[in-house]
Amino acid sequence: MTASAADRAPATVRETTGLTQEEAARRLADTGPNEVTASKPVRLHKRVLAQLTDPLIMVLLGAVVLTLAIGDHPDAIVIGLVVLVNTTVGVAQEIRADNAVAALSALTAPHARVRRDGAVRDLPAASIVPGDVLLVGEGDIVAADAELAEASAVLVDESMLTGESVSVDKDPGATLSAGTVVVRGRGVAVVTATGASSALGRIAALLDERRESTPLQHRLAALGRVLAAVTLALCVLVFALGLVRGFPLGTMAVTAISLAVAAVPESLPAVVTLALALGARRMAARHALVRRLPAVETLGSVSVLATDKTGTLTEGRMVVQHVWTPRVSAELSGVGYEPEGEVLVAGRPAEADEAEPLRELLTVTALCNDATLRPADDGAADGRWTSLGDPMEAALLTAAAKTGCPEPAELSATRPRIGEAPFDSLRRRMTTLHKTDGGGVLVCLKGAPEAVLDPVVLLDPPDALAAARQEAGSLAARGFRVLAVASGVRNDLPSPVTEAESGLALLGLVALSDPPKPHAAATLAACRAAGITPVLITGDHPATARAVATDVALLGDGGEREGHVVTGADVAAGRVADLTSVRVFARTNPQQKLDIVEAWRAKGAVTAMTGDGVNDGPALHRADIGVAMGARGTEVARQAADLVLTDDELSTVVAAVDEGRRVYDNIRRFLVYGMSGGAAEILVMLIGPMLGLPLPLRAGQILWINLLTHGLTGVAMGAEPASPGAMRLPPRPPGQHILGAGAWQRLLVLAAVVTTASLGAGLTAQALDLAWQSVLFLALLAAQLGVVLGLRARLLTRENPFLPLSVLTSALLAAAALYVPFLSSVLETEPLGWAGIGIAVVCAPAGFLAARLVRTAFRGTGPTGTVGTQGLP
Repeated sequence: MTASAADRAPATVRETTGLTQEEAARRLADTGPNEVTASKPVRLHKRVLAQLTDPLIMVLLGAVVLTLAIGDHPDAIVIGLVVLVNTTVGVAQEIRADNAVAALSALTAPHARVRRDGAVRDLPAASIVPGDVLLVGEGDIVAADAELAEASAVLVDESMLTGESVSVDKDPGATLSAGTVVVRGRGVAVVTATGASSALGRIAALLDERRESTPLQHRLAALGRVLAAVTLALCVLVFALGLVRGFPLGTMAVTAISLAVAAVPESLPAVVTLALALGARRMAARHALVRRLPAVETLGSVSVLATDKTGTLTEGRMVVQHVWTPRVSAELSGVGYEPEGEVLVAGRPAEADEAEPLRELLTVTALCNDATLRPADDGAADGRWTSLGDPMEAALLTAAAKTGCPEPAELSATRPRIGEAPFDSLRRRMTTLHKTDGGGVLVCLKGAPEAVLDPVVLLDPPDALAAARQEAGSLAARGFRVLAVASGVRNDLPSPVTEAESGLALLGLVALSDPPKPHAAATLAACRAAGITPVLITGDHPATARAVATDVALLGDGGEREGHVVTGADVAAGRVADLTSVRVFARTNPQQKLDIVEAWRAKGAVTAMTGDGVNDGPALHRADIGVAMGARGTEVARQAADLVLTDDELSTVVAAVDEGRRVYDNIRRFLVYGMSGGAAEILVMLIGPMLGLPLPLRAGQILWINLLTHGLTGVAMGAEPASPGAMRLPPRPPGQHILGAGAWQRLLVLAAVVTTASLGAGLTAQALDLAWQSVLFLALLAAQLGVVLGLRARLLTRENPFLPLSVLTSALLAAAALYVPFLSSVLETEPLGWAGIGIAVVCAPAGFLAARLVRTAFRGTGPTGTVGTQGLP
């Protein structure tokens, strides 16, 4: 709930004494607790019902009923288990995804200090109401949206809401947002919004929407509907033709039901689940944790990668990269808070006389500094450190260490601080006073160039100031955050401290930035090679966004998009006709990030969104694939995402896309294999009687063939390696049917070849007065096993030994059906001699050769007209 104008008015008695307990209780009853609440949870039975109404699952449920009707209890149990596993996995993933909103509650402060009835009270954050007087200090999490009434050097980390890596100074009248962290200073604020009306609450409302089905789920649902209709029609046809030919009603009913089971690739959900699970395991080995299994395949369809800046394209930590003095300028190597690094002047290590002015400048920045550095929790053996305080000041300490300045502890001992004037947004500079060995006072000043490069502040000649201003402007245009540094010595301690801020000597400029990661440009280039369009969406300043985008080659050299950066204000005002024409967005809020993702999705793109902050949560949730940073990301981002990168490296997304394409390839490969075999079985039953084979196959024989081909062998296809060159092809069009791009043509050709070879074997055996039905049974099995080997993307690979092993196992079980008395009796087969076996086994190479030929005969065409074999079995 939002406070009234009276509640926000400054200098009122209410702001001085705070609310009364009675008034606070009344407001709490009106507004509700200061909590981010999720929508009414979906009941478990509704989740289960939603899973069971999937068309393909309904077909499988029908298959369970049919197999029970014909007394085939083992098949019924297997199919039922497949349905159970898929339903359980689907429900579990839905519940985990719904935890995103709940994670927002953990970001609010568990307790807060407020002034009520003139006394300061420590209360649960949930009891805070609009109008409360809130006291905040260093390290506090802001409990609710509030307006500052008093502020003393207040610096707030808003990165989890805005994505901006630099903390923000807050003066009286400024807004504090719930969930942000006070890095420095103290203040008094009046609460303006709580619960659902706060910044976190508005983000929760954007998160609280049902996730749409993935492209694979859409495709499988459409396939299930088609399969159900076609299977029913063909089985009715076989049943009717059998009756016309005089076969008993019961025999034809059992045969029709068996064909229905054979026509439906009931192991498809198992294949899909296994392929997704194996893909998820391989992704985990490559530092990508999958939170929702269908997301594995969706990654292979991604055509747009919307990435944030801080921590994804950049290191996520401020770094001093350039130091300028009137005598020398230098570049500093290294990333993050790592005191080890080189100081380079004109590309070479700095010499002693060059390093001296740099050390003098950075020693002053280390004195005029409130941050601290300490070894990381896992030790500093690898040079990594963590910071406490303003990230920019921590970067200055790091730079001082790189140039050989004294340690902060030594500086504190030899130059103790005796006075200070904290930084604020009006003065835009910070000054500290320190004792010197000779009894004088050392003045250290740092701040924005426009606040320091002033003749009143500096004694330097006009030409030196002009050179400094020119250099500061040049550095700012390149996206750096620039500080000017000055110092001087006084004989007496000035009072107030600000009296010391004149007549100082300019030491130089320090340029800081959050530098791009070393492999960011190569990663984006790999995305483009795979047909994926990268888009930068950040809450940072446009100049910073432009600089980073240029460094990682996201903005082209001389291209039409060079320097084209659009702000969130432009998006909100509707000044951008086509959001999908822009590659870099700056100063965006959660709603605008959502609008950008929606614009791409409306255009038919499959979107992946990366992020780590609360502000990224809604876009992560709405994108087809949400990718969160695991190391530095917020819990909200991780809960809203489908994929969590444990190494925070964007290149891991490219590896995950590769795995996604592999999974989709294998699912399509199985569909071509399984459905061509099912179609062949139906065609044999339809055409065989016309050629003099009265009842080509018994019901039990159909089910045994189906078990051996669609079972172990079909499931093993889910572990096949990716097709060569999959990442050099464009992503498949989002609207493409799962049997598109030449798959259905291959399916029909393979079905025709398997049918022809099998019927040919049966007719040959009949002409030779052999057990033709058993020959036909074995030939149909052999032809399909030949097809599965011929469809492999890499024939001689050792990556998936389970497939040839499963083929061998199926062949042995096929032999068992002929020679094991119990199975022979149940399946109504007869043992075959060498002649019969030879006739049947010849069908295996026929299926193999047909599969190899159709791989090249029917090639798919990508959205850009590129011909390739991605996704083609």
